[in-house]
Amino acid sequence: MNLANEQWEVLEPLIPEPSRRADGRGRPWRDSREVLNGILWVLRTGAPWRDLPGRYQPYQTCHRRFQRWVEQGVLASVLEALAEDLEKRGNLDLSECFIDGIFVVAKKGETSVGKTKRGKGTKLMAVVECSGLPVSVYTASASPHEVTLVEETLEAGFASSEPE
Repeated sequence: MNLANEQWEVLEPLIPEPSRRADGRGRPWRDSREVLNGILWVLRTGAPWRDLPGRYQPYQTCHRRFQRWVEQGVLASVLEALAEDLEKRGNLDLSECFIDGIFVVAKKGETSVGKTKRGKGTKLMAVVECSGLPVSVYTASASPHEVTLVEETLEAGFASSEPE
């Protein structure tokens, strides 16, 4: 499922124009809409980047742009705008939501690192509404128990209203 034209009109101003190299070399940038569709597919399915179907841009391109947009805060703005758009259309059902967390091994000196029995790592928490659309994502040190991270995870939500 790809972004509808109405959704892209909302998101396009949030995505920065890629900068060209000073010497004018390099390949032209791939279309941001097509790259975003690939990123959203991976986020929705939870599949590894290398399993991105051929109908999307190459997985390396999508992954690099994903990393850049996360660092720049672009992806957070995009997810907030999508949640707001779905809420306006009545397609976001917050009457029943699900929360879960996962331990992620820390690599290369990540910032939210905590020591546990399983080693150093980060806790990734997510809330989805009843049809599986993400409404909140939160990362923290892996040390605290998931129950203690629920409040912070809900506060980090993309939607303007909180889950019931």
